Amino acid sequence: MASFAVSGARLGVVRPGGGAARSGGERRSGVDLPPVLFRRKDSFSRTVLSCAGAPGKVLVPGGGNDDLLSSAEPAVDNPVQSEQLEVPDEAELVVEESLAVEVEEKTEPSQVIEGVSETETDVLAVASKAPLMEEKPRVVPPPGDGQRIYQIDPMLEGFRNHLDYRYSEYKRMRAAIDQHEGGLDAFSRGYEKLGFTRSAEGITYREWAPGAHSAALVGDFNNWNPNADTMTRNEYGTWEIFLPNNADGSPAIPHGSRVKIRMDTPSGVKDSIPAWIKFSVQAPGEIPYNGIYYDPPEEEKYVFKHPQPKRPKSLRIYESHVGMSSPEPKINTYANFRDEVLPRIKRLGYNAVQIMAIQEHSYYASFGYHVTNFFAPSSRFGTPEDLKSLIDKAHELGLLVLMDIVHSHASNNTLDGLNGFDGTDMHYFHGGPRGHHWMWDSRLFNYGSWEVLRFLLSNARWWLEEYKFDGFRFDGVTSMMYTHHGLQVAFTGNYGEYFGFATDVDAVVYLMLVNDLIHGLYPEAVAIGEDVSGMPTFCIPVQDGGVGFDYRLHMAAPDKWIELLKQSDEYWKMGDIVHTLTNRRWLEKCVTYAESHDQALVGDKTIAFWLMDKDMYDFMALDRPSTPRIDRGIALHKMIRLVTMGLGGEGYLNFMGNEFGHPEWIDFPRGPQSLPNGSVIPGNNYSYDKCRRRFDLGDADYLRYHGMQEFDQAMQHLEEKYEFMTSDHQYVSRKHEEDKVIIFERGNLVFVFNFHWSNSYFDYRVGCFKPGKYKIVLDSDDGLFGGFSRLDHEAEYFTAVSLSSKYYAKSVFLILLLPANTK
Repeated sequence: MASFAVSGARLGVVRPGGGAARSGGERRSGVDLPPVLFRRKDSFSRTVLSCAGAPGKVLVPGGGNDDLLSSAEPAVDNPVQSEQLEVPDEAELVVEESLAVEVEEKTEPSQVIEGVSETETDVLAVASKAPLMEEKPRVVPPPGDGQRIYQIDPMLEGFRNHLDYRYSEYKRMRAAIDQHEGGLDAFSRGYEKLGFTRSAEGITYREWAPGAHSAALVGDFNNWNPNADTMTRNEYGTWEIFLPNNADGSPAIPHGSRVKIRMDTPSGVKDSIPAWIKFSVQAPGEIPYNGIYYDPPEEEKYVFKHPQPKRPKSLRIYESHVGMSSPEPKINTYANFRDEVLPRIKRLGYNAVQIMAIQEHSYYASFGYHVTNFFAPSSRFGTPEDLKSLIDKAHELGLLVLMDIVHSHASNNTLDGLNGFDGTDMHYFHGGPRGHHWMWDSRLFNYGSWEVLRFLLSNARWWLEEYKFDGFRFDGVTSMMYTHHGLQVAFTGNYGEYFGFATDVDAVVYLMLVNDLIHGLYPEAVAIGEDVSGMPTFCIPVQDGGVGFDYRLHMAAPDKWIELLKQSDEYWKMGDIVHTLTNRRWLEKCVTYAESHDQALVGDKTIAFWLMDKDMYDFMALDRPSTPRIDRGIALHKMIRLVTMGLGGEGYLNFMGNEFGHPEWIDFPRGPQSLPNGSVIPGNNYSYDKCRRRFDLGDADYLRYHGMQEFDQAMQHLEEKYEFMTSDHQYVSRKHEEDKVIIFERGNLVFVFNFHWSNSYFDYRVGCFKPGKYKIVLDSDDGLFGGFSRLDHEAEYFTAVSLSSKYYAKSVFLILLLPANTK
């Protein structure tokens, strides 16, 4: 099977009449748009064909559907609002030779990408010269009128009462914050007042705990004496104590010493880690964590040396977990990740790293999603200074660093988390059943609480300000936005599912506020939301009436691939694949992915394991014969990832190790677990064997994993060079069910995929918009990528004109060889 990527004209897409959006699909709403009109400047501009191996190729999208069996309308992504668009001149169509030269010098797989331009423009950013971020204006813009959403999608008019109420609540909260706190800027700096703050005279500690009857600060500094440093309470339930410096001028609490707050509460006397603690550790042999007073001397504080990169036009995200990022069965460190993993991410061609499990979590196997200490970076991996050094190194390499932030729920742990912090059930959370997530066994925030808003908004700002993160991936947003949390609910695209009594308006208003904060104070920061429901307006700016995210995760894509992998690929429907990948809301950007950490967990399978299963144990060495399952699996692994990137969104995500088809699953070290019904789930003897990433497999040139890694690297560099994910031009020209062929255009490239398990096609007509000469720039059948090298990369392909418009509206086509994936 072969996939081709063709470079051609960057074409705009006409906005649908009236701008109406039409819902569809279980996971999200989509917009079907009519055919578009184009006007050419010249009729013989040269284009570049890129061939991405396996029975699929990428061709130039242009006119009508050349599949007589399919009547689907063209896929459209962020169309330009004009009725007639010009095709750029050749100089705007071709890729820069300088990039190809630079890739060759680095001997990276993407060197197979060849430009045929007659102009040279250096567009490759050098890591050591990362662009400076513009000065961040410390001003959050005032609310708009929130009405543009109705222009974007007139179908929302039927739900104006709900949406206008939502926006009025947002404006009410903004006004209240302005009146009582001096604005979002001041309100989001809660860490400057609450928790531990240091002045020239001493240390002040404040804690909001309205349910407590009394409170005292205890720790190593006062031998844990509850009578030594008692606290006073104000009318808002905030406890406070000031500790003056020692006689020699040193702080009353030494840096690195243990601290807790002891409270007499309605549920008894308890010691808790301060809610705003900046660092916490688990002593060897102990179960509970201890809060650490973290205030290193100036000479030990990390000083950032490199500017934060500008937000790239398209995101290529490498999802990672520091702890499991070592090939060795151990917990890895921030320092090792900085030195070993970041250069790998840069070399692979990604421009952003998304790091999971940063916020402290007492249960390692929670993957970081049961947060106990929201302001503290996980101490398993090192110190806060180590994390800062990691982020600074990423910036030196030109990589954005996104944090997987958890504001959707909190750990149920009462020993070292927020649960029952002041002895009540409804401190930071809703009381009763509404405050408990029965599936996740965690607590749910009360987003209508003033102090909860201060806590969460300040938390988001803390990571951006103190650690220089470049943005967030907000976890579990669907759970936040609906009182049913998306559990046992199938979203069909009916707008009533999004805008009704099941919507938690307080939570949505919080999301609008935090996006206001992020984009107002940090204009280059990125906000991605994990929403499976497909809520309309999710990625529309807050001023226009939207929720304000930059991207949503295209969660329907991995679900579709897993659904398909559970059946033989002979039964895959090409139209089903195309519909799932292109079913996205107009003007709302998506980060697409074929699989993430979710699919790698024990109990599930990665795509590679679904495709090749136990054959991966015995037939991945190049000095041994392969099997049809291995050959087919490797070919499909490459094709699935490329078609997902090509059609699925404006950004792309990959979980570390999956780029080379990491075998087996992720299983955190754990012991046996007793269930309430008396049954026992066996553990794995606390083994780290399957809680690591075997990067050595992808690097070993004597294993077939290496070819898969090389292909993923070439794919990332292809997007870096052609920027097809963010092009306005996307058109699917063929999805043939009998041939198992998908052909589409994205930006300057034409993609051609032959998913057939046995049929190769000779002299296959591929419709394209631009006449001229085409050349292969990526071929998944390349021997370098574990293919069979059946295509000539030096060949030039010239278009012909047909008397029939069967293959394309412009009657222009190419004749190509589409090999099957097996010989």
